[in-house]
Amino acid sequence: MIPRVMSTQHPDNVEMPFFTKQSYFDGEDEIKEAYYVFSHLEMDEQMWDFEGKEVDDFVVKKLFSTYPEFFKNKVLGKDLRLTLRVPNPSVERDEAKLLAETLEMIPRSFDYAKKFYDNPSPPIFEIIVPMVTRAEELERIYYFYRDFVAGKSNFVMRDGLKISQWLGEFNPEEIQVIPLIEDIPVLLQCHKIVEDFASGKFDEIRVFIARSDPALNYGFIPATLAAKVALERLGEVEVEVHPIIGVGVPPFRGGFDPERMWAVKEYPSVQTFTAQSAFKYDYEFTVVRKAVKFLKERKKEKKNWEVDLSLIKTFSESYRRRIPMISEFINETSRFVPKRRMRKLHIGLFGYARGGKVKLPRAIPFCCVMYSAGFPPELIGLSSLTDKSYEKLCEAIPTLEEQMKFVLSFFNPESLKIFPFEDDVSKALEFFEYEPNEEYLAVSRAFINAIKKNGGISDTMVESGKIRKFLG
Repeated sequence: MIPRVMSTQHPDNVEMPFFTKQSYFDGEDEIKEAYYVFSHLEMDEQMWDFEGKEVDDFVVKKLFSTYPEFFKNKVLGKDLRLTLRVPNPSVERDEAKLLAETLEMIPRSFDYAKKFYDNPSPPIFEIIVPMVTRAEELERIYYFYRDFVAGKSNFVMRDGLKISQWLGEFNPEEIQVIPLIEDIPVLLQCHKIVEDFASGKFDEIRVFIARSDPALNYGFIPATLAAKVALERLGEVEVEVHPIIGVGVPPFRGGFDPERMWAVKEYPSVQTFTAQSAFKYDYEFTVVRKAVKFLKERKKEKKNWEVDLSLIKTFSESYRRRIPMISEFINETSRFVPKRRMRKLHIGLFGYARGGKVKLPRAIPFCCVMYSAGFPPELIGLSSLTDKSYEKLCEAIPTLEEQMKFVLSFFNPESLKIFPFEDDVSKALEFFEYEPNEEYLAVSRAFINAIKKNGGISDTMVESGKIRKFLG
């Protein structure tokens, strides 16, 4: 069974769960978290993220030794999945060798499973490769594992002894490689990448569509439309595709919380939705459990949206023209965003280092700063709205009006002193319903005052995040 809900380690939560010892997750907390999401929230997959953060590569051994009774009944690799996200050496040159180190833990984890289970499955057999732009990036990793990680079982040493006779077999012999597509031009062509990679190798493949970084780089509306186009085109490839979509709580990052779940309506063909930290910890336990149950029972629906590709270009150009005007403020203020995971620094052009001079933090702190100030980032670039484009957008994004009503409830007119985008706001107010949240107006005003005084900034970020039910 292909998982329906993938728990991730994105640091977008305001509240911390009961099993943590401090205001951020350390390595041992993330071991506990994996058990918690499997046993209590009943999610069926946990991403183990080596890309951009430090995690424990003995996770399988620790899960078996700490929670033996649970994992005897729920077989890791069969009933539940642990899926590694690894660095992409074609992009992250400083982390390139971490890929090799991470792949080596797959056979080692299988050895632990052989001791733990009578009839084991490989506890890890899939990896997620981020920032994919070409099939060759996937090919290299797939064959590197097959030929040089598992394949070294058959290498012969100088004394004639096979490595497998010395160190034991290296299994599984092959792994599944999941491409994570994060740039809009690549999203629009991702079906070609999948066909090139999977042809002749697999009958089925999981493909991961990003929502946060496309929004950070191109804006809310372009990211939403591009994901729809990508999913539609993936449905036309010859191999069977099981889509994963990386969605966070705010509409800017996907619109996926356990109460509203707009993303399910917008992306009905998706097999697996990501449950990030705010989804898990900023809502009542019973609400989260109910949402997970719904997601595991729902049936996928193939739907073709009428997406006008020119709208992606129009709104992304409008968004990207504005980012240089606010990047300095965003970068300076993002230093105060509370740390929830021990992530490594990861910045570049807007989201990633793809050339250019303008830099931004990651999508979560970006959203946190903008929402805290009372200017939700979904508003950026909306000056391009016309009667005609509004009609097209409402057809292509059925929950757009609901999402924008939610977004505008956190808008504070005083934020225009920081973000001088009056044209965007006037268009938003012309087309969408605006009911201000009075409590939130006061908190966002306190944040703006804290900026002026250079004190209490992090505290007001947390206060506003509690009202929204997400940090960023």
